[in-house]
Amino acid sequence: MPFSRMSVRQLEAFTEVADLKGFTAAGERLGLTPSAVSQLVSELESAVGFKLFDRTTRKVALSSAGREFVASAQTALRHMRLAETAASDLRNRSAGVVRVAAPLVVASVILPPLLKAYQQQQPKVVVRIRDCAVDALAPMVSDGDADLALGPDRVTDEDVSRQGLYPSPWVLWCSPEHPLARRKTIKWRELKAHALVAAGRDHELSVTQMREGVPEQDRITPVDVVDNISTALGMAAANLCATLSPAYVAPFATPMKLVMRRVVEPEVMREMSLYCSTRRPLSPAAEGLAEFLRQHVRRERMPKGGR
Repeated sequence: MPFSRMSVRQLEAFTEVADLKGFTAAGERLGLTPSAVSQLVSELESAVGFKLFDRTTRKVALSSAGREFVASAQTALRHMRLAETAASDLRNRSAGVVRVAAPLVVASVILPPLLKAYQQQQPKVVVRIRDCAVDALAPMVSDGDADLALGPDRVTDEDVSRQGLYPSPWVLWCSPEHPLARRKTIKWRELKAHALVAAGRDHELSVTQMREGVPEQDRITPVDVVDNISTALGMAAANLCATLSPAYVAPFATPMKLVMRRVVEPEVMREMSLYCSTRRPLSPAAEGLAEFLRQHVRRERMPKGGR
């Protein structure tokens, strides 16, 4: 079957109907009439040689062959969009759109002032922040949903490279009224007697990273794990618990009047990192922003009393 018998528009109609389970809803998303969407799907069925949907008066559902084919169609469209983006970047050179993925703290308080400074240098470059979970950083770059990602270190596959920019130690955040607030530094084994809450959707990984490099006898287990660091910090500010996190969350923690204390013996480090694709060359606009971030993401400054 010649590839030319399938069109991008047909694949778009098919994947939208599969996603929305209806021709009317798919038409609204594509800006087409339901009959036009149905015609595109029928043309694609003729091209591939099998039925894509089981249609009744009540519902539209993928056929067995359609279920097997939809992932390939989505992949083809994703690569087509990547090709369109690459062509646009080549046309626009340094002018273009750069998408940067980052977790909550980085996306809200670390990236914005950096991007403001960058856009004063490159006013024609539009930077879009894509806030996401920490574990989505590398996949977003790998899948082409982001050009760059900035955040804590995570294991990557061969499709994504990670460059460490600066180290950030795991530290304790607690209320000034908390017993540990009176200490300058805290040993891991001393945390066992206190209620700790961890933050992160990747619960097991978050806990594992907190323990990384810590002797078995000194390892601690949080009493709870919440999705967002802002929740853990809020609980600590109310003196319900203390929380452990990399020190770079200071812009969130210090306005809550939380006290930061170093955790030592050993001191566990994380790295603020920049992620790039190894499969696709960066556009000139993305390469310029990546170089700017490498130069301007400074070694973090610890809040007073945290050293």
